[in-house]
Amino acid sequence: MGVWDTITNCIWFNHEYQRNTIASMLAGVLFFTGWWFLIDALTMNSQAIDATHIILGILGTISLFMVNSVTQAQLSGDSYNGGFLEARGARIWIFIGFVLGFAAIIAAIWVMVASFSTDSQKSNWPGVSLLLQNVFIFVSSLVYKFGRVEEF
Repeated sequence: MGVWDTITNCIWFNHEYQRNTIASMLAGVLFFTGWWFLIDALTMNSQAIDATHIILGILGTISLFMVNSVTQAQLSGDSYNGGFLEARGARIWIFIGFVLGFAAIIAAIWVMVASFSTDSQKSNWPGVSLLLQNVFIFVSSLVYKFGRVEEF
């Protein structure tokens, strides 16, 4: 058994798991890129961004965890038969997660327009980075939720 046979037998290169691997890696890169935009804006203009702006990214990250903590089987009620609300509870949980993600994007748009586009002396990059951060986190959440196959 050669080195190539060992590599191709690895679970990452198995054609059944390849979609999950690519979706997970893409979601991770999108999530990292989103936070990198904010880190870049903080290093360039640390006075322009305060703690309330960082909370928007934290809400987006919480949204990512909420959306991806519920499986498709729990949403359909197939494998979830416990708890107070059963499948309805899972649906409410994922709905709140999506609302948090959308709210973070809408709040980032609001902060970008209200705080960074009205003053011509300020750089617009911190506001744009806040928006890009939340959009990338939300897209990462969607890729990780709907890009994987859960039947394994």
